[in-house]
Amino acid sequence: MAETSTSTSNKNMNGSPITNLAPDHLFSILLLLPIDSILAFAMTCKKFKALACSDTLWESICRRDWGPNSVEVLKSSNFQFQLQWMRLYRQISKLESVSCHKMTYPDGEFELPKPRASHSLNFVSDCLVLFGGGCEGGRHLDDTWVAYIGKDFQKMLKWQKVNSGLPSGRFGHSCVVIGDSLVLFGGINDHGSRQNDTWLGKVTRRETLGITLSWTLLDVGTIAPPPRGAHVACSIDNRFMLIHGGIGLSGLRLGDTWVLELSENLCFGTWREIVTCPSPAARSGHSLTCIGDSRVVLFGGRGLGYEVLDDVWLLDMSEGILKWVQILYELPNIPGGVSLPRVGHSATLILGGRLLIYGGEDSSRHKKDDFWVLDISAIPSTSMQPITLNSKEILAKMWKRLKASGYKPNCRSFHRACADHSGRYLYVFGGMVDGSLQPAESSGLRFDGELFLVELVLQL
Repeated sequence: MAETSTSTSNKNMNGSPITNLAPDHLFSILLLLPIDSILAFAMTCKKFKALACSDTLWESICRRDWGPNSVEVLKSSNFQFQLQWMRLYRQISKLESVSCHKMTYPDGEFELPKPRASHSLNFVSDCLVLFGGGCEGGRHLDDTWVAYIGKDFQKMLKWQKVNSGLPSGRFGHSCVVIGDSLVLFGGINDHGSRQNDTWLGKVTRRETLGITLSWTLLDVGTIAPPPRGAHVACSIDNRFMLIHGGIGLSGLRLGDTWVLELSENLCFGTWREIVTCPSPAARSGHSLTCIGDSRVVLFGGRGLGYEVLDDVWLLDMSEGILKWVQILYELPNIPGGVSLPRVGHSATLILGGRLLIYGGEDSSRHKKDDFWVLDISAIPSTSMQPITLNSKEILAKMWKRLKASGYKPNCRSFHRACADHSGRYLYVFGGMVDGSLQPAESSGLRFDGELFLVELVLQL
C-alpha cells in the first residue's frame, strides 16, 4: 500500500498542473489564445486535442473573431449544413475566391433606380437602402429606394421607391448603419455646394403598407464638421459615426477626422474633432471600415497632388486613446501589389473580420474589377508607433488577391457595396464604368445601374 501511495504521489508531482484544471477552465483559457497557440495545444495529448478541436470551442472562437451576429445568421440560414466550426474557420481564413451573380428582377413593369455613382448603399433591417448619387450630366439625385432581402441571400429582388426630396439631392455623401437606423452626412449638389447636415433614416416594414423610410434632420447643436463631399465614414459600436477627409470648400481636399456620438434614443448627436499626430494625409475617394467594435481601417484615395494612394492606417478606439497608426509596407513585397493603389473603391467588412476591397481606379483613371482581402489580424503588433512590415510572409497574409468566377461585371469605380448580416454575401450597385464614346459625350465614362451579388466561395 505504501509503495502504491508513493507511486501515485510521484506521478502527480511529475505531471503538469494544467492537467488538473477543469475542462471549463481550460475552455476559458483557450478562448484567450491566438489560433496558432490553440492548434499547438491540441497536439500535446488526446485529451487536450478533443477539447481544442471540439465544435463547441470553435463556435465560440468564431463568435470571438467574427462577432455573434455573423454566427447566428449562419446557424439560422437556409444553407443549413452540418456545421463544423473548425472547418468553416479554416476555410474562411484561407479564402481563395468569390463568385459573382447578376441580380434579376420579377417579371412585369417595375421602376428601377437610375444609373448613378457616388451614392450610398446600406443593408439595414433586412433591406437594401439606396440613396442619392450623381448621374448623367453631372446632376444629383434625391431619391431613396428600398429592396427587401430578408435573412437569406436572394438573386432576385424588387426595388421600391419610397422617398424623394428629403434629404436634398446630393452625391459623395456618407451613410452608415447605427442599429436599425441610417445616419447620413454631407455631400455635394449639382451646383457644387458642399453640405454638412446630418440626417437620420428609419426603415419600417408593415404587412399592409409595405416598406416605408422616413428621413429626419438630426439635431447636432452648433458644432459640426466643415461642409464636404467625397469623404468616408463608418459606424463604431452602434453608437458613433466616424468621418475622414473629403473635398471641402473651393475644392480643397481635407485630412481631418470627426466623430459623432449619438444619444441612446437617437434624438440628437454631438460632433467633435479628433486631432492626432501623425494622421492620414488629406484625401478623397478613400475607404474607412470598422473591424470589430473599435478598430478602424483607412485605405487609399486621391491625395492633395491628385496622386492615387495605397497607404493603410489604423485607428484604435478600444482604450479611449484615439491615435492614427500607419502600417508601412512596400508594394513589390506583395504578389501583384503594383495594382493596389486606387481611389473610388469599396472596402467591406466580410465574414472572418477582414476587408474585401473591390474595384476603383488608378492614377490614369483606368477602372478595376479585382478583389483583394486585407487582413489586419496578420500584423504582429499594433502599438502606438508606425508599424513597418518587411516580411513577405506577413504581407502575403495581410494582402491576398482573390479569384473571381461566375458573372463578370464591368470594371468600375465610385460604386457602393454592402454586406448582409452574415458577411458572406455582398451587394454592389452602380458606379462609373468605361463606355464607348457617343457624339454628345466628352469622355468614354458612363454611369452604371447594375446590381450584382458577390458570394464568398466556401465548401460547406
